Amino acid sequence: MQTRLKKGDQVRVITGRDKGKQGRVLRVDHAKARLIIEGLNMVKKTQRPKSRNDKGGIIEIEAPITASNLMIVCRKCGPTRIAVRLSGDRKNRVCRKCGEIL
Repeated sequence: MQTRLKKGDQVRVITGRDKGKQGRVLRVDHAKARLIIEGLNMVKKTQRPKSRNDKGGIIEIEAPITASNLMIVCRKCGPTRIAVRLSGDRKNRVCRKCGEIL
């Protein structure tokens, strides 16, 4: 599955447990079409101590979210879909509603 979202994009969750929340994309897995969003889809994980002085315990980390459950947020008009337009020999991602380059 192809995703047009990139690292650093501001996105909004459109379905699931975190519906309506916004965050910034930290990592993108293009092969599985899954993204890790800052502060969203938090899960608890047990962590073992890495050294003698280190403590183990339960930590919270961001789990991946499927790209189809996310929508990019345009600065002008809010959540929108992405279109790709050619300008010269470059492809640009643009907002479907207002046409602004994302």
